Amino acid sequence: MPPSSRCPLAPVHPAETTPPVPETLAYSFTLPAALSSPSLARATARQVLRAHGLTDMLDPALQAVSELTAVACQFTESADYYLTLRYRFSTLRVIAYDSHPRHTSPHLATACDSRRRAALRVLACVCRACGGSWGFGEAREPGGGTRMWATLPRASAVAYGAP
Repeated sequence: MPPSSRCPLAPVHPAETTPPVPETLAYSFTLPAALSSPSLARATARQVLRAHGLTDMLDPALQAVSELTAVACQFTESADYYLTLRYRFSTLRVIAYDSHPRHTSPHLATACDSRRRAALRVLACVCRACGGSWGFGEAREPGGGTRMWATLPRASAVAYGAP
């Protein structure tokens, strides 16, 4: 007899039995706006990348997670912020969302963007070395705030740090 749902109207979806592969990497985390969160995000990302067979790009991926979560933690105006890890089309996408709204005043927006850009200098170097991209802008999700991202193509990220 097939497994049944507790709800008579809900469809039954059996648990997936295949092991994780890179293409199934899709995780989102809510992190407290605390100084310990970037460390926890790195540790979690390390385990997720290992489970999905992406150990060859651990160094640049963990650096991106570190940079994005540290900046999100500094800029967020709420008690938490969000981190998303996705692997699609041979590229790892790391996205952080914080609650800091985009400024409507051009002067304040320029000053704030300059501070955020300066805080993400290392991320810019990592993405350049990996042939990826990075940036930030208004979050399109409900609730607003700021979205920061980094993309790391696997083919070039595996050579990160090599002489």
